[in-house]
Amino acid sequence: MFKRILHWWHIIRQLSGDNAYEQYLKHHAEFHRATVDAPPPLSRKDFFKLWQDSKWQGIKRCC
Repeated sequence: MFKRILHWWHIIRQLSGDNAYEQYLKHHAEFHRATVDAPPPLSRKDFFKLWQDSKWQGIKRCC
């Protein structure tokens, strides 16, 4: 039962974007693993600021 609840919680976090920072850190570690001069990962605050800015920039209306 507990594993099923954790599974659903994982799915909800994925769909809502709540795990976006963890996914970013995982991607950053894998992608920059072989790079010597890789930039450090963004802080959680900076990541979500960039994420929200990119999500809401531009025209968001139908007409």
